[in-house]
Order: sequence, then structure tokens, then C-alpha cells
Amino acid sequence: MNRDQTLVIDGRTVVIGAQDNLLEVIRSSGIDIPTFCYHSELSVYGACRLCFVDIEGRGLAAACSTRPEAGMVVRTSTSEIREMRKVAIELLLANHERSCTTCGKSNACRLRDIAHRLGVDKVRFRPTHRDIAADTSSPSLLRDAAKCVLCGDCVRMCNEIQSVGAIDFAHRGSDVMVLPAFGRSLAEVECVHCGQCAAVCPTGALQPASQIEAAWQALHDSGKTVVAQVAPAVRVALGELFGMPAGSLVIGQLVAALKHLGFDAVYDTSFAADMTVIEEGTEFLARKTKGEKLPQFTSCCPAWVAFAELHFPDLLPKLSSCRSPQQMFASVAKRMLPESFGITREQLVVVSIMPCTAKKFEARRDEFITDGSPDVDIVLTTQELGRMIEEAGLKLQNLRPESLDLSMGFKTGAGVIFGASGGVTEAVMRFAVERMTADTMSNLEFHELRGEDGVREAVLAVGEHTVRVAMVHGLRNARRVAERVRAGEAQYDLIEVMACPGGCVGGAGQPVSIDAATRGERARGLYDADKMLQLHKPQDNPYVRDCYETLLGEAGGGLAHELLHTRYHSRRRIADGGIDLLSSGEANPVRVRICLGTNCFVRDSQELLQAVLAAIEERGWENRVDVQATFCIERCGESPNVLVGDEHIPGASKDRVLRAIERALAESHAPLDERPTHAEAALS
Repeated sequence: MNRDQTLVIDGRTVVIGAQDNLLEVIRSSGIDIPTFCYHSELSVYGACRLCFVDIEGRGLAAACSTRPEAGMVVRTSTSEIREMRKVAIELLLANHERSCTTCGKSNACRLRDIAHRLGVDKVRFRPTHRDIAADTSSPSLLRDAAKCVLCGDCVRMCNEIQSVGAIDFAHRGSDVMVLPAFGRSLAEVECVHCGQCAAVCPTGALQPASQIEAAWQALHDSGKTVVAQVAPAVRVALGELFGMPAGSLVIGQLVAALKHLGFDAVYDTSFAADMTVIEEGTEFLARKTKGEKLPQFTSCCPAWVAFAELHFPDLLPKLSSCRSPQQMFASVAKRMLPESFGITREQLVVVSIMPCTAKKFEARRDEFITDGSPDVDIVLTTQELGRMIEEAGLKLQNLRPESLDLSMGFKTGAGVIFGASGGVTEAVMRFAVERMTADTMSNLEFHELRGEDGVREAVLAVGEHTVRVAMVHGLRNARRVAERVRAGEAQYDLIEVMACPGGCVGGAGQPVSIDAATRGERARGLYDADKMLQLHKPQDNPYVRDCYETLLGEAGGGLAHELLHTRYHSRRRIADGGIDLLSSGEANPVRVRICLGTNCFVRDSQELLQAVLAAIEERGWENRVDVQATFCIERCGESPNVLVGDEHIPGASKDRVLRAIERALAESHAPLDERPTHAEAALS
């Protein structure tokens, strides 16, 4: 052993290895020092101070922010350190709303666990927490600031991993809080509902919004027929809530539990995932053949879709128009199942069991509401289902496995691997390769598409064709790839994006863990499930084929497009609106919007606005044109930006804007020289 690479921890010699900080070295030696604010995937914050250690010759230091050095002598549990940790916990508890018995996160609360571990059985300090009403505005997340311990985990996750920045620290000193922008509710800011903030929150300050009571009410309503769809990633994570290893495949026990709870039928979202592959694959092949709207981005992840709508609306035409498997399932179920059960559509309740908090938001999108009612009625996370099973007194591990119901419970391995990053791409390729080569695939596994890196690339030789693909997870990585696509620097054919690290297996609705090893075990569980199934290609699913023959017709056409596809739209970061500077009063004027946002303003958009207004008056167009100063057109790299009707003019000049206005006027109902001027209109 090289002495230069070792240090001493509690009297034992430990190899430093490749660890970046002293905390990781200590943990690798088998000593689990408690922390709140440290996560290996986030920047070092050093706020909680629970990881204090005594370094010989230096005194006390935070292990998370201390680099390991050869020869260090470290003690992790002196009497002084033990007392300091207890005091730190007591102070946190004094500033914490302690409704632990009714908190939805009580079984996964690190504050409670650490307090118990350190033997903190009383709080010697007077309560200082503020009585703050919980924010229940979001369909996906509950934010309870009274339970926040200011560890900053949520802030760093939202900024560093997801690059959304929906929440941050506000105020100073004793008034400091974690808040959405401008103190607004989560529903009012650019939150994409991914829930990763809740996944890292050590308390109940952030947690998935619960629909457990709504599910119980539906199950107890004798006038309702309640069916469940189960997402792929749930079956490899639910067991963790009942003491089973991560990746344990519990789909049989899960079905049995749902039947015990009162569900009339249990189906598999993987069935709809097979359908998604056929629709998305057909769409991809058409685009590839025509060389249009490439690269095609996947649209299975609702948090990614919301992120694209907020930050990259110009790329929305490149997103697949396919609905997510959740929404495809519900759309088809609400069309098929009422007749098979002998009920009306209103009597059917579709409950989704999902690893994801964004699915709650997705189910409430206007696009997925039919005749005033949502296609998906209730979305339960893996965590919520676990609590319902516990409430019913069931022990998951002891239940006799039961089978999913047909026909929408039958799936192939392609649908199952959707839950892992790279799984959607692999499933699409299992479909596309046979369509592009007209040969039956013998090798069904694309190992080059699998992995844990946040951005992975692969070039696939498919017969005479070359397919360039990218698999991305984590929204910061998605932002980087999208920016390269926008700039023309990335040449891909297909890009899979999953908002959560690791894909759906790392969804915020899963048992609490942001550990990469846990996500890896869940992913391996899905690939193992794929191997155990009889069929592995979506086009081989006989029940999916039957659904197309009896209901949907041709993939991508007619009714299939109506039920299985959708349209996405810009959700501008700044509310759609502006300042009206010229209003014609005409019913259908030419609408001109000139951006005065920061990037456009510094490129003289203010001067451009004044010049355009003067030119409009000079030409006598005042009664035919509306001019508005707006504040974001979402094309900051092409400033100054102007919209004339629906025509976008990047790098706009006065002459280009005027020519666009003239074209728009020429296309209006009356010729230019027949339209009255403002003066003539006033006289009339």
C-alpha cells in the first residue's frame, strides 16, 4: 500500500482512491456520517454542518467541503462532534413544523431518521417555525414551507440538474426562505412538474401531490368501474417500499394488491408503449424518408414536453406528435372499455400508477380532456400506491401473483424497457429496422443504446441507411442538446429525452432515492423483464395488431391520429401579452409584435419600433395595422425579433418589417388602395 494515498480514519488506514472530498472517503470506509445538504450529483453546499469531523492539527471541518490529503488523521465521532450534531438537529426541529404523524413523507423523512439515529428525544429550543399555508396550486407537487430546513437541495437540483430555476432562496438572515420566483405559487412559475426537487427534499417540504383519497372514493363508488394502468418502472421499484431489493420484479404481486384494493381490472401501460413505438416509429420513418423535421424528439416524457414548450417553442415541430403511453392508453381505454364492461364513458375511471409526478400535470392538460372530462382520471405515484397497500393491511411480498387483464395487459419487451433511459430509442429501433430493411431481426438488443451517461450518442447502420441517435436524461443535458440542434451544430435523426436522471426509473414518484446505483438496479430489472417475455418487438404484439384492425385502422392515419396524437404549443416564460402602441380598431388587422426583451433591446429594437411606427403613419396604414411591444418571442439568439402575423423576422430591420407588413396587407380582403385611411374612417 502506497502511504501517500492513504489517511487514517478513527484509527484505521484508508485508501483515498478517486474520491473528491473527505466525506466520500469516510463513507467508502464503511462509516455513514449523516448529512442533509450533500448529494454526490449536486454541488457541495456545506450548510447543514452535520458532517463535521475532527482533523488532527486543524480542528473541526465539514467533511463534504474538505479535500482528502495523504497522511490526514481524522476522527468522526468525538463527544464534541456528537453534541454539535444533536444541537444542529434540535435547532432544525425547532424551526420545523412537526406534524410528523400526518406528513405524507414521514416514512422517508431524513430529519426524523437522523434525529432518531442521534438519540434526539427532546428539543430544548423554543419553536421558531412560521405558520405558512401550504402551496397546493400545483397538480403535481405539494410545497409546505413550514417544513423546510433550508438545506438547499431542491434549489440546486432545480438549477444544476434540471436548469429550470423555478425555485430559489429569497430574503436574508432569519427571514430566508425557499420560494418560487417572485413569491408566486408553483402553478404560476415555469415549473415543469418533474418533481426532482421533491426527490431530494429531506423532509415533507416538497412531496408529490396526493390523489390517494380520490382513488379510494372511486373504488368505494358502486356506480363506477375502476381500472388501473401500471407503468413499466413501477414494477421494479414498488418492492423497495416493502423491504425488497431495488430492481425486484413485482408485477404479479402488484396486480394482486390492486385487485385486493378493489380495482375491476389491471392493465399494463407497456401495451400502450408498444402502440407508441408503432406510431412514433411510423412518424420517424416518414420524416427520415422525406428528410423533414429532423431530428425527431421523443414526446413520452411530459416534463420534457413542458420544458420544450417553455424554453424551446421553436423546436416543437421537431417533437413527435405522439401522445405519451399514459395518454394513449387512456384514450383507447375510454373508447373501448365502456362497451366491454357494459357501462358509459362517465362510469369508467382510469387510474394511472406512475413513477412520475409530471404525469399528474399531463393528465390535466387541455389536450387530453374529452367532453369536459379527463382521459386519465387519477394518477397515483409508486409512493402513493405503496401507502394504499399498507393502509389496506396487505404485505406485498406475501401476495400470490396474479396476471394482468387482457387485452390491454399484454405487452412485449419493447414496451417494458420504456422505463429506462435509452429504452424508447431501442424500442423504436426494434420496429424501424425491420421496416427499413424488410428483414426479420435476429439480434433484438441494442447494447450501444444503454448506459448511465446523461448524454449518449450512437450511429446505427441499418441496411443501406445510417441512423444517428442521442439519448438524454436530465433537463440540463436536454437543454445543451436542444441548443446544439437549434444552432445547427448537432446532426441527429432521433433524440430521446427523459427529464428525470436515469429515465422513469428515477422518477420523483418512485421510492425516495437519487442514488445512481439504485436507478441502475431498477433499469436492470426492466431489461431482465424484457428477456423473460415471449415477444420483444411491438409489431409482434397480437393484441396491438387487433386494436389497429378493429378500431384504429392504419398507423398514423385517421382515427389513430385522432386518438394517439396531439399538438403541443408554446408556454412562454413571460405571460403572453404586451403594450399596445397602435390599435387600428379593425376586426382583423395585421398584427405586428416587436420584442423589447433584453437581447432584442440591446440590439436596438426600441429604435426599430419607433422607425416602424413612423413608417406606418407615413404610409397611412394606421387603421389596418396593430403594433404591440412584447417582451419575449423566445428566439433570443436571433435578435432583434419581430412577428408580423405568424411570420417571424429574425435580425429584423425596418425595411424587412415593412415589406412583411405590405405582404400581409396585400393578402387581406380588400386591396390596399381601397382601404380607408384613418381620416376617412373617422369622417365616415
